[in-house]
Amino acid sequence: MANPYRSREGLSARPVGASDEIQLRIDPLHGDLDEEITGLHSQVRRLKSVAQEIEAETKLQNDIISDLQMTLSQAGAGVKNGMKRLNRAIQQSSNHILHVIIFGLFFFTLVYLWSKLVRK
Repeated sequence: MANPYRSREGLSARPVGASDEIQLRIDPLHGDLDEEITGLHSQVRRLKSVAQEIEAETKLQNDIISDLQMTLSQAGAGVKNGMKRLNRAIQQSSNHILHVIIFGLFFFTLVYLWSKLVRK
């Protein structure tokens, strides 16, 4: 009877107890293993280049995100400073407006009283 662990391609997998490991046995009868190994090697090279491209793209995107976060924090600080200046300007202008209104009322009152005194 044939070996129960032998596959058609010359490789066989044997269960190794309760662990997650798989034991492979190479059957030297099949000569196409070199071709399979070469094919696997080229696939591994392609996967490695894809992984390197993904890593480079990830680093680039992380740099972009970091720059964006810095820009947003600077913009937020600028808006906060702008709001403080605007509030300060509004408070000062409202004080100025109040002073102008009081001066105007006082001035027109004086002119009114002066005009009443001059007519008599």
